[in-house]
Amino acid sequence: MLSRRILIALSALSVSFAAAPDGAALYKSRCGICHDGKPQLHMPSHEDLASKTPEAVVKAMFEGIMVPQAAGLSEEEGRAIAKFITAKEFSTSTAATMAGQCTAAPKPLAISSTDWNGWGQELGNSRYQPHPGLAAADVPKLKVKWAFGFPGDTSSQAQPTVVGGRVFVGSVGGTLYSLDASSGCMYWSYKVGASIRNAITIGKVGGHFIAFFGDIKANAYAVDAESGMLLWKVKVDDHPVARIVGTPTFYDGHLYVPMSSIEEASAMGPAYECCKFRGSVSSLDAETGKVLWKSFTVLDPPKAFKTSSTGAQAYGPAGAAVWSSPTIDPKRKLVYVATGDSYTDVDFNTSDAVLAFDLSTGRLLWSTQATAKDNFTMACGQAGKANCPETKGPDFDFGTSPALRSIGGGKQLLVIGQKSGILWALDPDNKGKVVWQTRVGKGGALGGIEWGHAADDTTAYAAVSDRGKGPGSVNAVNLKTGEIQWTKLTPETGHLTAMSAAISVIPGIVFAGGVDAHFRAYDSKTGEIVWDYDAAHPYDTVNGVPAKGGSFDAPGPVIANGMVFTASGYGMWGGSAGNVLLAFSVDGK
Repeated sequence: MLSRRILIALSALSVSFAAAPDGAALYKSRCGICHDGKPQLHMPSHEDLASKTPEAVVKAMFEGIMVPQAAGLSEEEGRAIAKFITAKEFSTSTAATMAGQCTAAPKPLAISSTDWNGWGQELGNSRYQPHPGLAAADVPKLKVKWAFGFPGDTSSQAQPTVVGGRVFVGSVGGTLYSLDASSGCMYWSYKVGASIRNAITIGKVGGHFIAFFGDIKANAYAVDAESGMLLWKVKVDDHPVARIVGTPTFYDGHLYVPMSSIEEASAMGPAYECCKFRGSVSSLDAETGKVLWKSFTVLDPPKAFKTSSTGAQAYGPAGAAVWSSPTIDPKRKLVYVATGDSYTDVDFNTSDAVLAFDLSTGRLLWSTQATAKDNFTMACGQAGKANCPETKGPDFDFGTSPALRSIGGGKQLLVIGQKSGILWALDPDNKGKVVWQTRVGKGGALGGIEWGHAADDTTAYAAVSDRGKGPGSVNAVNLKTGEIQWTKLTPETGHLTAMSAAISVIPGIVFAGGVDAHFRAYDSKTGEIVWDYDAAHPYDTVNGVPAKGGSFDAPGPVIANGMVFTASGYGMWGGSAGNVLLAFSVDGK
């Protein structure tokens, strides 16, 4: 009897093993066509994926950009794919344990003009810090003062915010942290559960300081900035792959929330009914989260217009995602947003454009389109191309925020960089009429000006990616005329020279991070590199989390009260992974 039971048990165990998901086979059928062989546009290689943790791969499949491709997979199958791709085991710990808790209570929170609050330092999104507490002559003496590790992450995609001596920063793992700016010790953390890719905006409402942000599931949040307690959470868009990537902007008791999506990736499914997402900007009551108005960047709702080559119903118009932070114009009572490409062949004139909405009502007042008929999805890189538009565009999104700058004589300009490699200046007093346009890069789907330019009182600065088309660069352009004042090509380090990340400027210095993992400071008058820091190495972190630096991509540096802060690590499109937040000060003191 015992022998028979043992045989039955062994037989059952054998069946269990036989039924275990085959990660290699699932990868080949679900993923290999895009990630193996010749690199494809917007798609990380197998090598890129192998640098990640299995937890990060599962998160991408079931919460992130690969949701459409993972449709129908069980969690067990997803984990099998992740283990095969990364050749790593899942962590056995149920929660990250971290050292580095602050032992003393923080000073009462206050907002100062010397802080860096939100994406662009001020409502105009110039990315210019006029009072950095740091002189240009001090920059060559910058050294790492502290490093903070994001547990379990392989990229650092959120820009820090520095307000009242505290750093607020989100993580790919879905946690919001409040740190001491001087030491990096942690006051509190709040687990969101979905990736945070935007900077945090601190606003004062009813005598309380609130941290506002969004996640990749299209939720907007308000968290008490002193305690980390959730005040409200609102789903701003119901599309399955809508996400908040641009930083929400707080102004006069309202929160302006941009909306983007990854429906361009959903289109890779041959049977997918492409496409129905429309970009938007919404005004929320900052105290309650109530949506006061929501304005779409595609004015007409999508309608069925044809069937694809696979017989799936096709819809349009769609697209015009808002990837960047809204810019507030108190003088004209407007909010400006910049849009991405169109997903279908149904034509409309608000993609790849700068749009101006009434602050109070959300009514669209004007729109200036930079590139017409820029129709694109990631299906365009596939065999069959069922959901690639017939009239395919170059994928010249605006991923940057319009920067509102004064040029004297009561005049202002809206300056914005595009993936086309062109820096634009628009007249806000003449319905966005083009004042000048200057080409600083060759442009491309992963080229041109990707995530953020900067502008001081006289000059606009733009970093250029141009991945696969030429060297990256940093450029200075006369703010009034658009004339190029200098161009500095990225030095050769044996790695990609692309400059994709947002850049920032203080008097005399432009800070820019590269895909080659170098963080550099340029003389703003000449373009000479006056400081160069290689971040690609491990760090001893204040919270005891294993961390290393990598490529700089998407978020930009933040300068406040004599210190410089930047996130490092971005293991996609040929970049190197990392999971660290770095804080620099003069001589590391």
